[in-house]
Amino acid sequence: MAWPHRPVLYHEVLAALRPHAGGRYVDATLGAGGHAHGILEMSAPDGMLLGLDVDPQALAIARERLRPFGERAILRKASYTTLLAQLQDLGWEAVDGIVLDLGVSSMQLDTPERGFSFREDAPLDMRFDPEQAITAADLVNTLDEASLADILWRYGEERRSRRVARAIVRNRPIETTRQLAEVVASATTSGKRGMHPATRTFQALRIAVNQELANLEAVLPQAIEALAPGGRLAVIAFHSLEDRIVKHFLRRVSGYCTCPPEMPHCECDAEALVKLVKPFPMRPTDEEIRANPRARSARLRVVEKMA
Repeated sequence: MAWPHRPVLYHEVLAALRPHAGGRYVDATLGAGGHAHGILEMSAPDGMLLGLDVDPQALAIARERLRPFGERAILRKASYTTLLAQLQDLGWEAVDGIVLDLGVSSMQLDTPERGFSFREDAPLDMRFDPEQAITAADLVNTLDEASLADILWRYGEERRSRRVARAIVRNRPIETTRQLAEVVASATTSGKRGMHPATRTFQALRIAVNQELANLEAVLPQAIEALAPGGRLAVIAFHSLEDRIVKHFLRRVSGYCTCPPEMPHCECDAEALVKLVKPFPMRPTDEEIRANPRARSARLRVVEKMA
């Protein structure tokens, strides 16, 4: 079987987590198992890994990919928002490393019937978990104009959110990716560097359908709590909304106050629980970007739990 290409910033994540024999690790966004495979290889002969994902397609691929590691790989269909509950169920009091590779995967984008991309016509779905009730079509066809505009502005940073929302409501029902892309294109223009005019709308709907930002805010405190002293958390973000949440959270738990300068007293509960491994995010190399253009926007931030 031909495995998907290595995940973004693969070598940097492994170098940051420093997997070792006897360690316990979590790949909380398992995907096709790329990072997990590297962690299990480096933590031989007895390192353990818990892999979590809500996407059954990804889990099936990861199970086959990680089969040679046997019982050292524990894979579960579960959201990373249940991280602490999953560790408690295993009897793991703490772990030595956690990786979060956020957002949509290339595999999901390249599967037309999942409805994440407008490159091919497909049902307007966008669910990471196909068992989830709400689809992108549900949002597009049931929300009022103001609610749609708010989603496009907050999650897609679409400057013409009201105009796009108005066009969507006017052209309902909209059931496929191509229909939506054409409606959005008729209401706005291309973005920076020739970006398709529907790109921000698709991003916004995907984030809303999967509650990505709320889930990210829920998992980050759990990840810090789950780490053993000296354990490390590596987080890869692909757009500014994710990275902003990660950056501010990690700065706060590193002891840096993130309150506005004009605020007389700190109200962000900054407490030094971790230390930043590097002051700035790591970025992919030019070679990696050439091999995988999606990598160009990736930012990797790493922290280490203090004793």
